[in-house]
Amino acid sequence: MKDLEIMESHEARRLHATPLKPVSYYNDYGLKRMIDLLGSAVLLIILSPVFLFFWLAIRRDGGPGLYSQQRVGRHGKIFTCWKLRSMCVNAEQRLAEHIASDPVAATEWAVSQKLKNDPRITSIGRVIRKYSIDELPQIWNVLRGDMSFVGPRPFMPCQQELYSGDTDGYYATRPGITGLWQVSCRNDASFATRVVYDSRYAADLSLMNDIRICLATVRVVLRGTGH
Repeated sequence: MKDLEIMESHEARRLHATPLKPVSYYNDYGLKRMIDLLGSAVLLIILSPVFLFFWLAIRRDGGPGLYSQQRVGRHGKIFTCWKLRSMCVNAEQRLAEHIASDPVAATEWAVSQKLKNDPRITSIGRVIRKYSIDELPQIWNVLRGDMSFVGPRPFMPCQQELYSGDTDGYYATRPGITGLWQVSCRNDASFATRVVYDSRYAADLSLMNDIRICLATVRVVLRGTGH
């Protein structure tokens, strides 16, 4: 009897020392997804003239108006991510030639997977990237359930090796059009720092935090710091 009491005492202390994660009605009960569904449906209708205007402007160089790329989503599922095309048609070839001839650019690409002076960007591409207009077609990805309005920024399958460490936060959530990393660092941090921000976002996931990130996104976009 005494042994049983000791075991029960140890179990009680163990449970007390390991607090249970509270149920999130926002995420676990689908409120976040419901907001994504309703918001994306409304925005696709409202913003359709904007899509059409930029699609026609981009098409003037003879290439497609939209650009698609494979990205890693929730639970590691690969999905097609859509953007307005901001790069030249032969972008991959131009990138390879540029980093092969410029060691500084090669180092910048290896660290951040971005180039501040990217030779692939078209003239109209610089405008739509500066104010994140190129991301608007991802509202369709939100409607489909591939993405959310707020979440970790989706990366390409070939970048998975660079995205290492505590990656549970990323794979547990839908990637977002905007997110904590985007409004905190934008283009001024290494690719590897995403893991820290994504883990923090997943741990603190709530409606209020998503609202804060959306408000911060407006300020960041208006500053025009994208490239």
